[in-house]
Amino acid sequence: MASTKPYLIRAIHEWCTDEGFSPYLAVQVDARTRVPREFVKDGQIVLNVGTEATHQLQIGNDEITFQARFNGASFPVAVPVSAVLAIYARENGQGMAFEPIPESVDTEEVGAGATAHVAAETETGQPESPTPRGGHLKRIK
Repeated sequence: MASTKPYLIRAIHEWCTDEGFSPYLAVQVDARTRVPREFVKDGQIVLNVGTEATHQLQIGNDEITFQARFNGASFPVAVPVSAVLAIYARENGQGMAFEPIPESVDTEEVGAGATAHVAAETETGQPESPTPRGGHLKRIK
């Protein structure tokens, strides 16, 4: 059976966009994740995936891809859906948190874990608040 995770990510992204919020992705970075490494902190990164911050955004069932500018330079970003820790609105922290699921692990074998600590960045690559505001994230498997 297909995972509900990419569908939930797309739904929260759409909700953020409809409400005029900036959707942010918290991501666990590993060898499969293509992001500018200079913005990774403690193995994690937060990415602005709003329509004004990205170009050619594709939220697929296995991977999220887009072009974004980091310190003025364009960079192709690729994030496995399994590496997404959370998607939330930057303005109020509402969204959903997920457990990162390694590609080789069945989704039913993964249990709940600790809340992620993430490093945030804006579309210009400048640091922001390290965690979502408001603490309204719901953790799901």
